[in-house]
Amino acid sequence: MDEPIIVGIDIGTSKICTLVARVEDGRNLRILGVGIEPSQGLRKGTVVDINAAANVVSRSVEKAERTSGFEINAALVSLAGSHVSSINSRGVVGITSGIVDFDDIDRALDAAQAVAIPHNREIIHVIQRGFIIDGQDGIRVPVGMHGYRLEVEAHIITAAASTVENLRQCVGASGIEVSQFVLNPLASGEAVLSETERQMGVAVVDIGGGTTDMAIYIDGDVWHTMVLAVGGNHVTSDIAHGLRLPISQAEEVKLKFGHALRSGVNPEEQFTVRSFGGDSPTRIKRIELANIIEARMEEIYQLVLQEIRRSGYDGLLPAGVVLTGGSNLIAGNRQLASQVMGVPARVAKPQNLIGLVDQLDSPAFSTSIGLLEWALLISETSHYIDRQGPKQVQNWSEQLKDLLKRLLP
Repeated sequence: MDEPIIVGIDIGTSKICTLVARVEDGRNLRILGVGIEPSQGLRKGTVVDINAAANVVSRSVEKAERTSGFEINAALVSLAGSHVSSINSRGVVGITSGIVDFDDIDRALDAAQAVAIPHNREIIHVIQRGFIIDGQDGIRVPVGMHGYRLEVEAHIITAAASTVENLRQCVGASGIEVSQFVLNPLASGEAVLSETERQMGVAVVDIGGGTTDMAIYIDGDVWHTMVLAVGGNHVTSDIAHGLRLPISQAEEVKLKFGHALRSGVNPEEQFTVRSFGGDSPTRIKRIELANIIEARMEEIYQLVLQEIRRSGYDGLLPAGVVLTGGSNLIAGNRQLASQVMGVPARVAKPQNLIGLVDQLDSPAFSTSIGLLEWALLISETSHYIDRQGPKQVQNWSEQLKDLLKRLLP
């Protein structure tokens, strides 16, 4: 029973997923509890009806508690929405004793955070992108190195304080404290990216119901993040309008008959639906459905490509894009993404899961599993910087090096 229990709550536009896991052998995650509920009260990743959202979160948590047998009182919670933004910053400090220690790193990161952030925004992540000691750059783990001047390049992710507080209230209504908010694409990246992809240069693109989230990794670190307020629900809405179907039926048709490329379907193939006002079922050519899906998915990939170019890192992604999220259940998506963006693409889902994993074997649950991976990354170390300020904990772990390489929340 000494093995730690960790909890993640993925609050998405289309579903709320609460996962409870036990850390086994210091690294493996065994899923003990799963609570999945359709979302209510959320739109494009943000809360629009706090009571409805809180009720769904409570139901999801209760399911996870029931299946796991554990009472949940704290969890990591996913965050998305177009209110999220990021900036790159640099912090410079003098090295007090001539040898870099953790206090020097904390002070450098504090200096990097001393940028003009509006009062209505909250810092979610401060992720280091590398250290420079006395002009020597490319340093990954500076602890123990000699020098006089320490610089850190940091990627700072902020979100609208009011939106974050609404999300905190939704979770708090179930009596659960938010240990930390984790940006969706960072959580997904933990679940689906290989170390080689992170080092070479890759973009993870998580296409959910209400948002498309992206993080660019280069040299093992996060260099750029972005959230677009467009996702799979827009595809469903297009199908509902184009074929005159209820939203629920449009979603069902999308997953069952949908294809992201017109060239990938037989022009003569048909399926049957019952449209609004129709007395009898209507036969529709599958290529008409593919036409609607391809137009919208191509637009999403064009927006992602624009953002990659705007970031200036478009020539630094030899590993291409890794697609995840529920919208990638549509056939032909990988080929369309590769075609539009001109880079290699693969669709990824969480791997090597043990425990209650039957429902989780899908790209739709990458963020949910990624939250547990993120919690594991924090629990493996004994150094955690809270938003209220640095909190020092005894017994430093050797695995802190991995944390310094990847994140400092």
